[in-house]
Amino acid sequence: MIADLAIIWQELAAKFTDDSQLTNELWKEIEASYTTKNRHYHNLAHLSYMADHTVKYQNKLSDSDIVLFSIFYHDIVYDVTRKDNEKKSADLARERLSQLGVPNNKITQCDTQIIATQKHAPSNDADTNYLLDFDLAILGESPTVYQEYTRKIRKEYAIYPGFLYRRGRKKVLQHFLAMDRIFKTDIFYENYEPPARANLKAELESLT
Repeated sequence: MIADLAIIWQELAAKFTDDSQLTNELWKEIEASYTTKNRHYHNLAHLSYMADHTVKYQNKLSDSDIVLFSIFYHDIVYDVTRKDNEKKSADLARERLSQLGVPNNKITQCDTQIIATQKHAPSNDADTNYLLDFDLAILGESPTVYQEYTRKIRKEYAIYPGFLYRRGRKKVLQHFLAMDRIFKTDIFYENYEPPARANLKAELESLT
């Protein structure tokens, strides 16, 4: 998995720079960020899951390169005690993509996509909507896979006692269930929306 991501990163970066030392240094930074001890869900496995979806739906994307950059950087800064993770992640992505020689208009697109993962609101940009759906696809997996996901999320928030975690988690679940559409693209809406709502409702009931 990690090896596959490393190859994807190398091939992606090579489209914009021939500086292999820089490419390797940035990969090491990504790898180190996503493998810290508190990363139980928002780790390299999550990136791999999203990258797999990018490959699967590549023909639907206008710029799969930028979607991949957004995947690599969207959770690179992750602190459960803060609410500015997406902004800090986007800022770092902007800096690193600039180092790689990515054109400014593409950097701006990446920045916008990463910021969009904070609220998961519908976007006028189709690629952004696909990125958001890749990020949330885990919600529509089988109940067994979903329960494993919730177990990992709880471990990431282990610093909070049960009553505080349940309170915060309920708000998250209610936020998604209140959306007209959790999934923004038609293909994900059709395939993932019903099971995702069933999973979310089941978890919410377990917390009450």
